[in-house]
Amino acid sequence: MEVITHRKHAVNITETERMLSVLGGAILTLTAFRKKSIGGLVLTLAGADLVRRGITGHSYICELLGIRTARLGQGAETTSVPYELGIRVDQSITINRPRAEVYRFWRDLTNLPRFMDHVKSVRLIGDNRSHWVVKGPTRRFVEWDAVIHNEIENELIAWRTLPGSEVDHAGSVWFKDALGGRGTEVKIELQYNPPAGIVGAVLARFWGEEPTQQIEADLRNLKQILESAETPTAEGHPTGPVTPHEETLSGGRQTW
Repeated sequence: MEVITHRKHAVNITETERMLSVLGGAILTLTAFRKKSIGGLVLTLAGADLVRRGITGHSYICELLGIRTARLGQGAETTSVPYELGIRVDQSITINRPRAEVYRFWRDLTNLPRFMDHVKSVRLIGDNRSHWVVKGPTRRFVEWDAVIHNEIENELIAWRTLPGSEVDHAGSVWFKDALGGRGTEVKIELQYNPPAGIVGAVLARFWGEEPTQQIEADLRNLKQILESAETPTAEGHPTGPVTPHEETLSGGRQTW
C-alpha cells in the first residue's frame, strides 16, 4: 500500500479558507506570543501552523481524513480520486492461460464476485456502466456505480466510480503475455480515497480489510479458477471441472 503524497500540488482547501487561515493564524500568533507561559507557546505554534496552512493551501488534518474542499482542477471530468489524494495499490500475478481468455473472463464483470471475496454482486446497467455491492470494513455493505472509460481488447480495462459513490476510486487492469510463454501477466493499478482518509485506511488494515490484502487474495483466486480443470465455453465462461473419468468427444461428453 502506498499513501499518495504530492506535496508540490497538494492544495486541498479553498482560497477563502486559505485567507481566513492566514488572518486567523497571524492574530492568534501575535496574541499568544505576549503570554509568557506554556499555553502561550502552544497557541503560538498553532497560529504559525494556521499561517502555513493558508500560504501553502495544504491542511494535514484534511489529508488524514481524506477531505478536499479545493477544486479538483484539470481532468476532474474523468477523475474519481484526485491524484494528490488517496491510497495507491499495485498488484500483479501470472496466470497460465492465454491472454484473450483471461481478458474475456474479467471483461464479463458478472464474473468478478466469483474470485473477489468482498464483492457481493456486480449488475450491468448499460453504457459500460455497472452497479457494485461490496462488503466493507465492519461487515457493512457499500455500493457504487462505475464506468469503464478506457478499454483495449485483450490488453486494458480502466474504470472509475461515478459521482455519488460511497467509496471513490479508479483503476485499471492490464493483460500482457508473460515472459517465456508462461501465460498472462495480470496487473492491477488501483487508487482510492477511503472513508476517513488515511486514518480509515490504517484502521481497515488493522481489521484485515485493507485493499492490498484483498486484491492479492483475489488474484490468487482468479489464478486458481482459470488454471483449474474448468473448461471454457465458446463465450469464455467455465462450465465446471472435468474429472479424470470424463473425456470430451466430438459427439459429446463420454463418461467412463
